[in-house]
Formats: sequence, C-alpha cells, structure tokens
Amino acid sequence: MIADEVQTESRSKSTAKQKQLRFIIAGGGTGGHIFPAIAIANALRQQLPDAAILFVGAKGKMEMEKVPQAGYEIEGLDIAGFNRSSLLKNIGLPFKLIKSFYQVRAIVGRFKPDAVIGVGGYSSFPVLRFAQKKGIPTFIHESNSFAGKSNILLGRAATKIFVAVEGMEKFFPAEKILITGNPVRKNIANADVSREEALAFFGLQDKKTILVVGGSLGAKTINDVVASHVQDLEPLDLQLIWQTGKNGAELYRNRGRSFSNVWVSDFIVEMDKAYAAADLVVSRAGAMAVTELCVAKKPVIFVPFPYAAEDHQTVNAKQLVDKDAAMMVKDEEAKGKLFPAILSLAKNDALQEKLKYNIAALAITDADEKIAKAIIEFM
Repeated sequence: MIADEVQTESRSKSTAKQKQLRFIIAGGGTGGHIFPAIAIANALRQQLPDAAILFVGAKGKMEMEKVPQAGYEIEGLDIAGFNRSSLLKNIGLPFKLIKSFYQVRAIVGRFKPDAVIGVGGYSSFPVLRFAQKKGIPTFIHESNSFAGKSNILLGRAATKIFVAVEGMEKFFPAEKILITGNPVRKNIANADVSREEALAFFGLQDKKTILVVGGSLGAKTINDVVASHVQDLEPLDLQLIWQTGKNGAELYRNRGRSFSNVWVSDFIVEMDKAYAAADLVVSRAGAMAVTELCVAKKPVIFVPFPYAAEDHQTVNAKQLVDKDAAMMVKDEEAKGKLFPAILSLAKNDALQEKLKYNIAALAITDADEKIAKAIIEFM
C-alpha cells in the first residue's frame, strides 16, 4: 500500500514536470535588474526547453529594448517609481499604480503563469503582489546586501527568496532564504574572447587599457573626472573604453570621440569584450557590477554611489577592499583622488596581479542555474 502511494506521488510529480510550465519574470529599470533576469530566463530555458517565458517591465525603461534583444517577449506597465527630487512629479503616481494593477490582471489572465519571478525594480511589485493574491507561487531575487522595500513587503508571502549574501534574515523570513549569489550573463561567465580580438573590436592598440563603467544610467562623478583628464591619457601611453551611461551621454561622447585612444559610448552591449580588453576597471559598486567584476577577474577601483539605500554600495565595495580584492575612492573625494588612483594602479603591475588573484577567488558563476533548479523543483 505504501509503495503504491509512493509510486502514485512519483507519477504525479513526473506528470507535473512533463507539462509546459509558464513563467512571468517581472522587474527592470537598470541593467543590474535586467541582465540577471535574462540570465535566469536562459537557465530556465536550458533546463526546460519548452517553458513559456514572458517578461513584464515598465514602459519607457531599458528592459523594453534589452529583453527583446535577448529573444524574449515583454509587456510594459504604465508605472513609475517615486521621484525623490521633485515631489510634484509624484502626483500621478497613485493613478499609475492602480492602472498597473489592472494591466497586470489582464496579463496574468491571458498568460496564466505557473510561477512569477521578481528581480527588483518598481514594475515587479504589482505583478508579484497580484500573483500572491491569486495563490500563484512567487520567487524573489534580491541582489543587494540591503533589500529593497518592495522586496521586503513581497517577501512575507513569497515562496522562495534568492539572495546574494549571508545575513539577509533581517529582511526576509529565514526559512524562505536560499543563498545563490547573483546571476551573471553567460557571455561573461564563459567568456573566451582574447585580448587581441577585444582590442580590435574597439579599434584600440596593444596598450594599457582602462575600462570605465558607471552603470546603464551613468555616474556623473566618474564621468566628470574622466572628461577632465581624457586628454592626459595619450601622453602616458594609456587608452580608454568609456561607457558613459544614459545621463549626459552626448556631452561625454563629444568629449571623448576626438581622441584616437578613446572608445566612448553610452552603453556597451559586448561587455565580455570590454572586460577582455581591460587591464583595470573603474566602476560604481552596485551588486551586479561587483559580481561581474569578480567573474571577469579584473583589478578595479570602486567609486560607490553615495545615495544608494543604506549606503549599500560602500558596503559592497568595502567587502572586497577588506579582502585586498579591490580599491575604493569615495564619491566626494573622486575629483581630487580618482585620476591619481587610476594612474597609480595602471603603473603597478604587481598590484594589478594581486587584486586580480584575490577578486577571482570571490567569483560565483552558477547562480542562474541554482535559481532555475530551485524554481523547477518546487513546481
């Protein structure tokens, strides 16, 4: 009798695994949310080739462009985040939130997901909240060491919460947490581009190469320092790959494009080539930037964004600095200290090797697979 019950349960689970599973992945706003989401989708597809996957994001945000480029469908919500710089711009926020819930109800009704996965960003909240009310399993990925408010609220009813670091019990129910690390794009995790190929791609020579990235939206402090010193690089036999980000992009592009030793654009699609070409990197210290740099094994100078929630970018950077795996320059000190720090690291091959060795030891390359496996095992 017991054996029969076990066989029946086994056949039931097998049948559930054989049916086509349907997933909604919600969130976005920045590359730090979008690219992990795409990595999770790719891992789900690898383990379940027949899975149906739909993304839901915010209209007008970069996910509406990047997700289709990755080969997935996306639907946009009329939703916006809270604007801290202008309270007047928040007048229409409640109406947009209400409208987004109606849009979510229609999307969920049409797609009929078996599970909903949230990766952060304000578009994830109405999707996961609606799914939870409907009893649909919800999974959250929190990339930062300080959880976002939306994720904290959603975590109470979530099925499982995937986190990058230990100590997240202060934000989420401990029994729901699974430490996985942060998903990294496979073209970075499995990069096989040679330095020579990468330099040729950017039209640069075989010289010491600095990669500057401030995130998909940009980092004004870093960009202003680079803009004021871009003419000093060539006499020092240095060259630059410069991702300016969206904000102020035209100004910075105009500043850099007249120099033959500078490649400049608001966004780098082929980040695997950028990392392969770089000898050292200057970056903000968002969770995904830190994760990618560990995987890419690059000496880095972090300039943490000082207004991140709970100053978590400084916490992120300091965790590596304390392990002799990175350098850090505070945002308020960048104007006077960042360029000298870049020159000092560029000239010090021994320090570059030390940082490279130590940061490589912190790399996690299979977070996407762990997350996908945990979701599928629950279904």
